[in-house]
Amino acid sequence: MNTVRLFRHYVQIKQLLLGFFELCLLTAAVYASAYLRFAGGDFAETYTAHLFWRALLVGAVMVLCMLVMGLYHPHLRDKYLRLIVRITLSFVVAGIFLTVVFYVFPSLYLGRGVMGLATVLGLAVVMPTHWFAANRLDEWAGRRRILIYGAGNNAAGILARLRRKSDFNTFELIGCMPAPGEAVHVDDKRVVGSEKSLHPWVIENRVEEVVVAMDEKRNALPIDELLKCRLNGVTVTDMLSFYERHTGKIKTDLVSPGWFIFSDGFGQKAIATRGKRLLDVLVAGTLLALTWPLLGLAALLIWVDDGVGAPILYRQERVGEQGRHFTILKLRSMCLDAESGGKAVWASNNDTRVTRVGRFLRKSRLDELPQLINVLRGDMSFVGPRPERPEFTGQLSKELGYYELRHRVKPGLTGWAQLCYPYGASKEDALQKLQFDLYYVKNHSLFLDVIIILGTIEVILFGKGAR
Repeated sequence: MNTVRLFRHYVQIKQLLLGFFELCLLTAAVYASAYLRFAGGDFAETYTAHLFWRALLVGAVMVLCMLVMGLYHPHLRDKYLRLIVRITLSFVVAGIFLTVVFYVFPSLYLGRGVMGLATVLGLAVVMPTHWFAANRLDEWAGRRRILIYGAGNNAAGILARLRRKSDFNTFELIGCMPAPGEAVHVDDKRVVGSEKSLHPWVIENRVEEVVVAMDEKRNALPIDELLKCRLNGVTVTDMLSFYERHTGKIKTDLVSPGWFIFSDGFGQKAIATRGKRLLDVLVAGTLLALTWPLLGLAALLIWVDDGVGAPILYRQERVGEQGRHFTILKLRSMCLDAESGGKAVWASNNDTRVTRVGRFLRKSRLDELPQLINVLRGDMSFVGPRPERPEFTGQLSKELGYYELRHRVKPGLTGWAQLCYPYGASKEDALQKLQFDLYYVKNHSLFLDVIIILGTIEVILFGKGAR
């Protein structure tokens, strides 16, 4: 397999190996820098066995900063110049963070000379390594050979989702084999083995995984052929599981109640719930303590724009866990009469109701900061599906299947859908976001929460998805 499931979340093995390899390289770079700096004689006296842990700390911080900058994202498509910018920015942020760490814990300090050399050596080894991983590693390591059994609407839907070159990082699609009597809706170039039985063709073409995507399975599923494939070591996967693994979302128009019943996930142990609450309080409390000057500055800007005494906070009713309503807090970014007609209105791109200051607040995500109070209150979690207004949830619950499932967990300040899909303000956008939200509800864990929090930092830094 080219992916591994960690705490119910699918992660590419390539990204894990790349991160571990670069951690080893950066740790070795610190060792080499210390030796070069003190090659004159007092290396052993200056750096004892504790050097390993200090070098590992430096390497781990640098890898973590590269993760925050999106350098381990499976669909990273930056050219070499932009890759250099991201890596350099990662090292700058890591240097600032390590400076603070060394100030608080002086015993960990390595010295300016060692850190300077380690940074130069680190950049020298990481840049070509990352370029090779992004451009040549898939070809060098080989990809999993996959056959889609079915060539109808379901197969066409899968192919429509796999449009980018980066979508095929972990596998090679051999083609689509039509089931007997099935209408073909995929490109003729994708059709393979239409005149042969499934099992012999799979063995002959060294297929490693068969994805069952027939339009109609009743009385047509080739049980014997699939069983022979399975007994010969070929993985057999249903279409929904394949879709979930490679897209990070659940296809709502194909899923059935039975799939939800028999699939894993949707569980949360008491200890994990307490751990999530502890993470919420720590992250929200720390951010509120660090950003209160920004809240004061934002309040001042709102008054400058709208006049002293104008409302700073915007309060709005939202739907939370188990359908309970709560009042969400935001810095006001729209004009005072944004909904003068009394009817809830979707936000839109270049919304004319947004004020001059509000546009900046939204772009920088500063308007979301008061929701940290909602997190501390327990109305929200730091990570979860974004809460919607009752006027919209009532309508969407009727029109979108399984929409109510997103209320099984607390809504969040950020979420999986926010990382994977741009800001949405329509029924179609709500459907796309729902599919990502259901993936989170099914597979949520502290591990996935940390991944989302780190990814959110990249979203904020690069201004993705704001309106």
